Amino acid sequence: MLVDLFILCCMWISAVVTMPSVLKGDESSVNEIQTYSFPFVSRAQWHARKPDKVELLPNPVPFVVIHHSYIPPACYDRKECSNAMVHMQNFHMDDHEWWDIGYHFAVGSDGAAYEGRGWGVLGAHAKHFNYVSIGICLIGDWRSQVPPAEQLKTAQGLINAGVELGYIKPDYKLVGHRQVRNTECPGDALFNEIKTWEHYSPYPNSYHDLLDVKELPSFVKGIILNATVAP
Repeated sequence: MLVDLFILCCMWISAVVTMPSVLKGDESSVNEIQTYSFPFVSRAQWHARKPDKVELLPNPVPFVVIHHSYIPPACYDRKECSNAMVHMQNFHMDDHEWWDIGYHFAVGSDGAAYEGRGWGVLGAHAKHFNYVSIGICLIGDWRSQVPPAEQLKTAQGLINAGVELGYIKPDYKLVGHRQVRNTECPGDALFNEIKTWEHYSPYPNSYHDLLDVKELPSFVKGIILNATVAP
């Protein structure tokens, strides 16, 4: 019996050690069900497609990147926001051929957070910056107006939850998408708003600064150096 127990223990240890970092179509192993202080809509609740693959993200991350969707427009109830999530996931997977929706989470003007890729999973929201960040999208076009107060509050609550759960570093830096990519995102109004948030960092200021970001893995910096076209 002792021999059998020893064999079982060895098999269990081997399974843990050899767990792959890329899992095909597996969601449950990396996204946990949590209780939040704000309305939270899981992937199952907005009828997400299964991802083609899942790659694990080293935690905790040192950066949070804020986005706006631009299109789809702002949504103000569960049905509208769920439809927006489906639209974004289909666009990302079918048009861009990504593994899943690009963002880790999205936040609607209904004040609810919508699970995208979720915690602990590599995103596809900021080229060359995905390995060091969580991407949160505020659904809507926020170029000329600031999102509703509840939407902003939930976005901040989501970040705080990430810190408490160990997925985001306590001394994280908050940036807008335009600071790491040549884009207008997250819109002028929202960008000016997040500049007032406690952890906002003016650096990096553009994708030209990425090579100087100490947290960025060396292999990513190598990709940037070898790139012939600016991102």
